[in-house]
Amino acid sequence: MKDMRRCKAKKMVAILMVATLTMASLAGCSSNKKEITSNQTQETTSTDTKAGETADTSTEVRAVMSNEEIVKLAASEGKVGNWGLGNEYEIQALLTKYGQPITYLSQAFDMDGFDDDSITLASAMTYNELGLVKNSYDGAYNYSDTVGTIDMNDEGVAMLEDNIFCTRAFAEQNPNTVKAFIYASMKGWKYACENPEEAAEIVYKYGSSVSAEHQSYMASEVKKLVETDINGNTVTELGKMDEAAMSQTLELAKKYIALDDKAAADKLSKLTLDDVRDTSYWEGATASTDGKFGTPEKASVTIQLKWLPQAQFMGYYVALEKGYYDEVGLEVNVVSGGGDISETTAVSNGTVDFGVTWLANLIAANSGGMDLLEISQVYQRSGLVLVYKLDTFMK
Repeated sequence: MKDMRRCKAKKMVAILMVATLTMASLAGCSSNKKEITSNQTQETTSTDTKAGETADTSTEVRAVMSNEEIVKLAASEGKVGNWGLGNEYEIQALLTKYGQPITYLSQAFDMDGFDDDSITLASAMTYNELGLVKNSYDGAYNYSDTVGTIDMNDEGVAMLEDNIFCTRAFAEQNPNTVKAFIYASMKGWKYACENPEEAAEIVYKYGSSVSAEHQSYMASEVKKLVETDINGNTVTELGKMDEAAMSQTLELAKKYIALDDKAAADKLSKLTLDDVRDTSYWEGATASTDGKFGTPEKASVTIQLKWLPQAQFMGYYVALEKGYYDEVGLEVNVVSGGGDISETTAVSNGTVDFGVTWLANLIAANSGGMDLLEISQVYQRSGLVLVYKLDTFMK
């Protein structure tokens, strides 16, 4: 039964992650011990007793190692895993923080390595792999509350993920279109976050790449990434580009993105936020109360997602389903990622008008000669955690 479950999980995650293969080339600390009092981590010892005497028992409560101790032990054993497809920079920053080499195991597109203990500290997105590890629905591993996580946001090494971008030239030539697109998309994201169950159902209708149960889980977790910033504060202005979070992402990108081309590496070292984003379009879009921006310069546009259809992108599907794009005079085609052309390349060469990518991918692309422009930051915190089995790292 467990083998069958692993097989299903492998297929599910592989479908979600296959898109990354074509995109790879473009690329405080909580040190308090956690007390464990649940049955599976509680040890009871008893004294020797003679016949007829009452046993004297005592309970020893064991504690999980601190995050620093966990990272150091897993790193020393060479059992820290990551896919190496764009979010390894956060892992490398975490390893550096605790004085460890920045090497890691290449992690497969499933959680079998975590399951069989070949990877004891495995990368997981909160809305995807972590759900497969913890939950019991079809294709999941059902570890429930016997696992712990190390959160990149809490560790101060978070990098921003899903944003909306286009080329600088497209934005300058089509300002009404860009503002209308942002306005309708943010309206879709607002509705999706207020109604995650319905949003999950909408995504499933549009050709979900995962089960309905996993889709529902994803929607509830994606909501948290959209509505909470890297410091745990509630976000009231969806899609806003937070200066501090973007600066942190840029500085980590400069430190850990390795580019072979000398000219690209030199350009990366000199990049500023103004080279990768423009806040004026989001500000113009969200200042409107009626979504009227004048006649769109281009009324029919396409947005390419980073992966296959899933609740990671629920705001766009909700905007499509609810007619929000129609309301601002746009005909929008939402296309999946995972084809032969990455989202950054597709936007850069004009195959599509808008794209969804991680900020680090956009930074790498611009360092390599593209002129892409972030126009809205949908995810306000990192969704990356390292997951571990509690009983592996007990004191």
